Amino acid sequence: MYSINLLSFLWIMLSYQAHEDVFDEEVILTRMEKAAEWQISNPSPFGPLEWHCAPFYMGLTDLYEVSGNDKYLVEVQDIGTENAWNIGDRKYHADDHAVGLSYLKLSEHFKDPSMIAKVRAEFDWILANPPKKTIVGADGLIRLRYNRERWNWCDALYMAAPVWTGLGAVTGEKKYIDYMVQEWKQAQDWYWSEADSLYFHDRRDITKISPGGQKVFWARGDGWVMAALVEVLQYLPDDHADRSYFEGIYKMMSTKLLSIQKENGTWAPSLLDENHPAQDDISGSVFFVYALAWGINNGLLDRKVYEPAVRDGWKALCLRQLENGRLTNIQPVGGFPVAFDPDTTAIFGVGGFLNAGSEVYKLVKK
Repeated sequence: MYSINLLSFLWIMLSYQAHEDVFDEEVILTRMEKAAEWQISNPSPFGPLEWHCAPFYMGLTDLYEVSGNDKYLVEVQDIGTENAWNIGDRKYHADDHAVGLSYLKLSEHFKDPSMIAKVRAEFDWILANPPKKTIVGADGLIRLRYNRERWNWCDALYMAAPVWTGLGAVTGEKKYIDYMVQEWKQAQDWYWSEADSLYFHDRRDITKISPGGQKVFWARGDGWVMAALVEVLQYLPDDHADRSYFEGIYKMMSTKLLSIQKENGTWAPSLLDENHPAQDDISGSVFFVYALAWGINNGLLDRKVYEPAVRDGWKALCLRQLENGRLTNIQPVGGFPVAFDPDTTAIFGVGGFLNAGSEVYKLVKK
């Protein structure tokens, strides 16, 4: 059933795109605005402070930056005001820190430190009461049932690391960046694959083998990491002692991603096995296009080498946007590659699409 639906969908979208240049500046803006408006008119079922919404808020701030339309910034500002600039309730849980990044963006724009006062208070409490749990038991064995006090799954690097880095940059307080570097390096020890230049979703994936006999690297998980690196590098001071460390990871992952992009411009849900499952999911691809385009725009990646991949990726993303702005082919909430209805959408994927569009827009303007 999924394959029939997908073929019909692709035929409709090919007809829709036949008359437009998806690299025209106005077309890019229109597609971004349509995606944003559809999502605003069709609210997600998740609470406004949950991690699912955080990428969308960031996407709206990016849309504001390239469009100049205040309504998108006001949309995010209203979320903060209505929720008294709180983040989630769970003190240590990275997911509950994620919306803080959009607060930082707004605080910088409006020169209003009250917007990040509660984030700062929460993080000060963590620094005064550092998490003591780990994924290693007293017997030295890795626990299969993880606590979430540490960044022991790769999504956490997006949810928390940029907020800690941004808070350090905005306040001038080194302690927040120090904590981010400490926790990132611990996460690196837990689930980075040096041989593959990719992150396992968590340590439980290290021993997994896909149906095609490959290691299992979940596209959206590594998409979270690439987006996290972009946000961290935007806030990390140029002269910071660990800047080369983060740039090195970013460049290694970029090289790997370039080598495994599919012919249709997307990246497989299971990055090394195109048949796990044998369908497309853009929830990782949106962040890969975003990160690679950002790298070109900021001089970290060679434009001649990476621009074709960005263009192929952006075309693929546009192919999965309906005429009303709704995005499809987004795997629902999960933690590993699974089959799903290709008509599925999700707010975090829409956020990534807006991120990607903003950088592609800057790329073509250059």
